[in-house]
Amino acid sequence: MVRRSRGQSTRSIYLGLACISLSLHLLLAIFCFSVLQSACVLPTVHDQKWNGSISEATEEAKKLLGVEKLMKKEKGRSKLEELFQHPLYNLPRPELQEDDWLLRLKTDAEAEDSVGEDEDEENSITNDSEDKETHPPWLQFQLGISRWELYDRNNPNLAQLTHYLATNRILGAVQKTGGTQLKLLLSFPNYGQALLKPMRQSRDAETDVNLFYFSDFERHNAEIAAFHLDRLLGFNRIPPVVGRLVNITTEIRDITADRKLSRTFFTSPAGNTCFYGQCEYYCSTENPVCGRPHVLEVSLAAMLPDLTLAPRRSWRSPWRRSYSRTKLAQWEKDPAYCDTVKQTPPYNSGTRLVDLVDMAVLDFLMSNMDRHHYETFEKFGNETFLLHLDNGRAFGRHSQDEPSILAPLTQCCRIRRSTLLRLRLLSLPEFRLSDVVRESLDLDPLGAVAPLLSEPHLSALDRRLAAVLRAVQTCQEKHTDVIYDDLKKHGDHWPD
Repeated sequence: MVRRSRGQSTRSIYLGLACISLSLHLLLAIFCFSVLQSACVLPTVHDQKWNGSISEATEEAKKLLGVEKLMKKEKGRSKLEELFQHPLYNLPRPELQEDDWLLRLKTDAEAEDSVGEDEDEENSITNDSEDKETHPPWLQFQLGISRWELYDRNNPNLAQLTHYLATNRILGAVQKTGGTQLKLLLSFPNYGQALLKPMRQSRDAETDVNLFYFSDFERHNAEIAAFHLDRLLGFNRIPPVVGRLVNITTEIRDITADRKLSRTFFTSPAGNTCFYGQCEYYCSTENPVCGRPHVLEVSLAAMLPDLTLAPRRSWRSPWRRSYSRTKLAQWEKDPAYCDTVKQTPPYNSGTRLVDLVDMAVLDFLMSNMDRHHYETFEKFGNETFLLHLDNGRAFGRHSQDEPSILAPLTQCCRIRRSTLLRLRLLSLPEFRLSDVVRESLDLDPLGAVAPLLSEPHLSALDRRLAAVLRAVQTCQEKHTDVIYDDLKKHGDHWPD
């Protein structure tokens, strides 16, 4: 009897332990299942918007890129942030007078008083009693253009504008007239517009060494990189440019009102949607722009004010190339060519000559040989900056430099002090031009797809920057008036 009772007790203990073990395993299984489920389910905001259509799939990809960019911004202080904290990038701005703004807002009272009058009509916009901050980003950008720069780097509207161009719904697309290659004019809500240049070749494709500079494709990533480089040099003379993924089918073909453009769409043998438009060069079925199968990388540049509001003057560059396969331009044959330029208006006074040298430095760094003209706003006369427009042929070759682009500097031996000091700053290891350009480009939406400039192109920036500094040093060894001191008004504490 004692043995039987002990056996029953032992079995009860084993049964209890088995139940406890089974309960623990069940709880553990439930916990693991809930963790895996929450880790694998996408946020509900994406589930609600996705229904399998092409256009919404494209939008989904853009939003995911945006999330990745936000994650990268969470990192600590960077070289780029340190650079923009430097005094050379925070010089006091001159006090702007009314005539120093390209456009101005009319009050309602002024609008009523000017009915039937033409005074200042060409560069005025009616205010409609709205605060300036309520205007769409594209209009705030245009209202912020002054005599000395296109934008203030510290203005938060700059980020709002690029976000507007990269994310807003596209309402219309037509081919832009003029120029030699394909580009489109896109329309956005609130009357915004942008100039689109499509991806024509891979980012790391280097221009054939046997091609002339005027026979090369324009590059969408070159337009983006040129804007970032111009800003890092402290010029602020290129309109803001941002990368974007667009759907050729739903965001161009299906909404265009341009019949000539719409007739050039076709489906390639690989099943990709393509088009080629109408232009002077590279607009044919042999040189189409194609999606993969619908999605296309593009650059979008903010538009300057309409020419009826803010007329611009086009100037032929004194260092324009001949655009001939056999002939050389005068500056390529005459070492003393700059002596003639210095005696010719508007280069014989003011800052126009050092403005041109600034542009030559920018072009040399990105290897842009296609600077035949430049523009200024007519309202400001000769006392203003030069617009650095149309940079699509930059960053073609990284393995070769083109010293002739620096001719304005090497022949005239003249450069702004602020420009020289920034170049020296960007040559230091704690900043390094290639590092800050890489970091700046990484903030663009297309930076999540692939680096906008390959590492060989970034390395070429450092090599070319060293070449610019050597050219200045050579000038200083031969001349005493190389530096145009634009920092004198900011004190004498700047290094030589």
